[in-house]
Amino acid sequence: MATVELRFSAQPEHVRTARLVAAAVARRAGVDEAVLDEVRLAVGEACSRAVGLHRSHGITAPVSVVLTEEEKAFSIEVGDGVPDPGSDPATPGARGGASGGPDEPEGDGGEDEMGLAVISGLVDDVEVRSGADGGTIRMSWPTALAGVRP
Repeated sequence: MATVELRFSAQPEHVRTARLVAAAVARRAGVDEAVLDEVRLAVGEACSRAVGLHRSHGITAPVSVVLTEEEKAFSIEVGDGVPDPGSDPATPGARGGASGGPDEPEGDGGEDEMGLAVISGLVDDVEVRSGADGGTIRMSWPTALAGVRP
């Protein structure tokens, strides 16, 4: 199992680099050429979402992207440092999607949900997790080796 890890400051201009790295590693892992555009778009959406969350919540930690080549699949995890509002009652609405009350600003929940909808439309195997340390979007695609039986 080969892994590439990328960390970048939450600046929109770094999202393009993450997309390029993801496409290159996916190609090397054996992801079908016809799917590489979907990989680029999904990684771009996930990274843009993480950058937006970091910037709107003043998080200075880097966005992380972990690309893993497994035996029959290629996976990408994009992590942000924004804690889940359910993990700490003192920070309602921390991820931008939930509002803690009628007097609080709504945040960017609409853009957040739109990005997740785009990712779900591009990737068959996607999982979104969040906790006290932040959130992760995990996406995976089959590789050319997935169809080959030993």
